[in-house]
Amino acid sequence: MTLSPRPRMSTRLRELLGRKQTLVKPGAFNALSAMIIEKAGFPCCGVTGYGVSASLLGKPDVGLLTLSEIVMVTRYITRAVTIPVIADADTGFGNAINVMRTVEDFVGAGAAAIHIEDQVAPKRCGHVAGKQVIPVEEMIGKIRAADRVRRELDPDFVLIARCDARGVAGGSVDDLVRRANAYLDAGADMIFPEALTSEAELERCARGIRGPLHFNRTGVSPRASLARLDELGIAIVSNATGSLRSSTVALWDYFQEFARDDVEAVKRFEARVKDHPAGNMHSFIGFPEIKRLEEEFLPAAETAAKYEGTVGFQP
Repeated sequence: MTLSPRPRMSTRLRELLGRKQTLVKPGAFNALSAMIIEKAGFPCCGVTGYGVSASLLGKPDVGLLTLSEIVMVTRYITRAVTIPVIADADTGFGNAINVMRTVEDFVGAGAAAIHIEDQVAPKRCGHVAGKQVIPVEEMIGKIRAADRVRRELDPDFVLIARCDARGVAGGSVDDLVRRANAYLDAGADMIFPEALTSEAELERCARGIRGPLHFNRTGVSPRASLARLDELGIAIVSNATGSLRSSTVALWDYFQEFARDDVEAVKRFEARVKDHPAGNMHSFIGFPEIKRLEEEFLPAAETAAKYEGTVGFQP
């Protein structure tokens, strides 16, 4: 609950990008997962549309999320961490005029950057079959509109254009490169070439696209090492669904065991996490900080009365 002034996270992200080393960007689907990513030492995090769709709606990433829902989650995340947050803006939630509202909302939510893709709406996960892309001229209009708004509201806000042209029927890396360079000319800061299927394709993009690249190391794409990505000059590498997948597996395992063994499963879990950094959830989530604030701002007698002789966790 630290409320001290912070520099714009867009400015901070540009400073990080200026170091010319590949930034690792894990994806968060809520504030808690973002906090854990920050505590692990990562310099930035993403807001994964796939993860928000799964966790908030219990639905697949097929364009079911609304602008207000993803902006709401983004705002929760930016308030919970002190690292730059890069949000998934899907197709911009409409045409070029709608994109202007989209950029305004994400800037207002505290995001440092967004990526907008050139898929036909309703979109779908970039690593799932069935995608289609809009005409390049339409995407150029969206980028130009987004660029105008960010220049007015936050010139450091990073605009990432995602291109899905490789993964559509008959798609090619050459088509992706052609589109990507047109998107850069229209005002995008960075290109997100989605659904590349080999390191050779990634290398072709790194050679042919006249700007920095965001790479999504998941799904059909190669699991290139960080050293290799640095060598290729990749600006950002995403681990979009790691938080979602790992927590989903952990939840499944816990409740399967609990359904089978009832309270004995709870006891085993408590024993396993006794010394874990997140084992004491009360401390991990910030109850001690709340007590410190109470002691600072509430009357001393009132604060003492809150805790003296009460039962439960004592911060």
